[in-house]
Amino acid sequence: MSNRVTVIRQKASALRCPTAARMQPWVEAALDAAVHHVPVALTIRLVDEEEGLLLNQQYRHKKYATNVLSFPYEKPMLPEDKLDSDEPNYLGDLVVCMPVVLSEAATQQKLPATHTAHLVVHGVLHLLGYDHETDAEAERMEQIEINAMQQLGFENPYSAD
Repeated sequence: MSNRVTVIRQKASALRCPTAARMQPWVEAALDAAVHHVPVALTIRLVDEEEGLLLNQQYRHKKYATNVLSFPYEKPMLPEDKLDSDEPNYLGDLVVCMPVVLSEAATQQKLPATHTAHLVVHGVLHLLGYDHETDAEAERMEQIEINAMQQLGFENPYSAD
């Protein structure tokens, strides 16, 4: 395991879910593609549809479960605070709704692990501050995702779209 990434895994789904060790390279690939080289920690919570729906309603006011939610950790930065390059900096939390991910993978004819990896990469980029509200932002973020997925040995996740 790398000293650069600490993945805290919370399994709250009855479905089969990837381990922290399986998800760690996905996080590392997102960091590499985004040229982010300081050590990080994050929590990845793998949930069922009920919790995914509840969180999406509470935080996004949407009445459906979505595939991934990102909750950046926004620590107040004091003038004397610096990004520590030795100790992990806490990025935040990702919530991955496994039933939605598996359904999307089946619909898109992708392997579940491939689609899950893509959504973890996507979520990590959100934790790093990337977004896709505008076409330019979406293009930039998608290119980083493509690079990360290729680094992991996967195809372009957008090629079938």
